[in-house]
Amino acid sequence: MYEKREAIKVNEAVQRVMNHAFVGNVEYIDLEHAEGRYLAENIIADHPIPPFDRSPLDGFAVRSEDTKTASTENPIKLQVIETVGAGHVSKKHLKSGQAIRVMTGTIMPSSCDAIAMFELVTETEENGDSFIELKRSFQSDDFVSKEGEETKKGEVVVNKGTKITAGVIAVLATFGYAQVPVSKKPVVGVYATGTELLDVDEDLQPGKIRNSNAFMMISQIRQAGGEPIYFGKLDDDFDLCYEAIKNALTKVDTLITTGGVSVGDFDFLPEIYRKLGANVLFNKIAMRPGSVTTVAEKDGKLLYGLSGNPSACFVGFELYARPWIQAFLQSPKPHLKIVRGMLTADFPKPNPFTRFIRSKVVYENGKILASPLGMDKSQVVTSLAYTDALVAVPGGTRGYKAGDDVDIILLFSEGSERPLKDFTKMKKNVR
Repeated sequence: MYEKREAIKVNEAVQRVMNHAFVGNVEYIDLEHAEGRYLAENIIADHPIPPFDRSPLDGFAVRSEDTKTASTENPIKLQVIETVGAGHVSKKHLKSGQAIRVMTGTIMPSSCDAIAMFELVTETEENGDSFIELKRSFQSDDFVSKEGEETKKGEVVVNKGTKITAGVIAVLATFGYAQVPVSKKPVVGVYATGTELLDVDEDLQPGKIRNSNAFMMISQIRQAGGEPIYFGKLDDDFDLCYEAIKNALTKVDTLITTGGVSVGDFDFLPEIYRKLGANVLFNKIAMRPGSVTTVAEKDGKLLYGLSGNPSACFVGFELYARPWIQAFLQSPKPHLKIVRGMLTADFPKPNPFTRFIRSKVVYENGKILASPLGMDKSQVVTSLAYTDALVAVPGGTRGYKAGDDVDIILLFSEGSERPLKDFTKMKKNVR
């Protein structure tokens, strides 16, 4: 059934999706399995760092008052009465004219207040006793790492929503998080629709294509932090598609279908949304590729109807599904980051709608350069192998030239707190 559709702006579509975003539950996992997950709670320091005054280097713990008169012309001599390694505690009480040999990380002996590094002393022996000679003075706390100078007890050291990396793992281990509170991954179902689809391992047949979208989508979901469930392919049969989608909704947090959302005779998704009683948030966006991208809501769950064309499907996911997944994971920066940069090639195509050009970025002399990749058509798939950015070309323009300043959406960088803006209001700067 043909349905007239009214296109909405990109930023409005993002906002409608994010109005239905919510935070997932918390689960606890072993520290060694936490990499790549997202923290569900702030990480709090349960002790100061350093936990005690300590030596940050190999040297000699001294009393600064004993060094006041030390100089090149007037070196002073101190007797070394003990050697203490990291993990051990000095058992001696220093008297005037004495020093203690310490290793990096050693707790400061209680009677000392400065460290003289090995490079600043001359070591000697007299009658079986060890001595050091100093040719400079020291102030109290010189070369001493003070308790709590890095982190105070009770401080937030890593914020919730942070993706867990090797560095975060180190912090978690430091503060005793054997079990790590992480955001439960949103379960994202995937169906590919279309009788024309072949399995990846099938030989090509007339009128058929291999199913690339589903596996692309699975990868994008994982990269965004979700847990994909691939339900398989759906032939162009209304009753079959309806039952499959209705059942899949009971098993996921959100569902993505590829194909079947346009206005062709076998594009069943709009009618399926109606039969489900779903609330359609939008069914057309003023953008290329992917203007037919559709999102509906049923009982708090979103149904993404993405284009069957690979590039349009890819762009639709990045703009509308990725931020929803990131919000579920409590990311404080769920949106794609936008920067200004320079276009490296002419793009003469006029744009009634905002166009997102698959591009590759490079950095030269502090400037971000974006190079369009291959044919700019929604059915193109090969350019996606090199795409790491989208150049946003506002609607209503008559094309761009190499050297023009443009908005560049970075796909694989740290996100942004700010949602996508209304690109239709942007004006290009022609060089």
